[in-house]
Amino acid sequence: MKKHLVLSIALAVCAAFIKPDKKITIWMIGDSTMANKQEKAFPETGWGMAFGQFFNKDVTIDNRAQNGRSTLSFINEKRWDEVYNNLKEGDYVFIEFGHNDEKIDKPGVGVSIDEYKKNLSRFVNEARSKKAIPVLLTPITRRSFKNGVFTETHGLYPDAVRTVADSLHVPLIDMHKKSIALITSMGDEPSKALYNYLEAGHKNYPEGKKDDTHFSPLGAKKIAALAVEGIKELKLDLVKYLIN
Repeated sequence: MKKHLVLSIALAVCAAFIKPDKKITIWMIGDSTMANKQEKAFPETGWGMAFGQFFNKDVTIDNRAQNGRSTLSFINEKRWDEVYNNLKEGDYVFIEFGHNDEKIDKPGVGVSIDEYKKNLSRFVNEARSKKAIPVLLTPITRRSFKNGVFTETHGLYPDAVRTVADSLHVPLIDMHKKSIALITSMGDEPSKALYNYLEAGHKNYPEGKKDDTHFSPLGAKKIAALAVEGIKELKLDLVKYLIN
């Protein structure tokens, strides 16, 4: 009896000194496919808006993605500085650009492949300098079918992300490949349900909308689930914060 009492006390003392998992922040930097949306844009939904529902209360999602931004404009507008200055050890930085970087004819936004790689590398290296954990994500595909056959629109930009991830040994979630697989498995017409397709008469889109880039609430959740799938595949420490 005494032995059991001593053992119980010892276990209680040990438990008192075991630190619970600390709260962490997942910072999200990217473009409109990830960004939080204003009410006037509803039902357009960035996948970052749905991401938090997959995690427990010990994770804070700080989504800094913005419509229309590229790696270049995100840096030039000091948006990256705001994230960098607030990073703490153990935080994650999910990095997903490409949709606007590829607009090379748009000054201050579009960038060459080499500059794209340079900017992505900057995000990675500076996040690591704060002992945060960068995760690279390839750009999500657009819904692009011609005569029922899927066609790719991102050119060499997804491969550039893969190259940076490989050279810097960064965890990579290939959202490009995952989203293509999702959309092609659904097919041309059914996949419209994932995107911001609306009939005329909606209060925010009186003339209707046919948007093959931005997501519906359903699409945002499906895309966020792909990112979670990637977290599990990579066996990131974030797995322990996921809600079963």
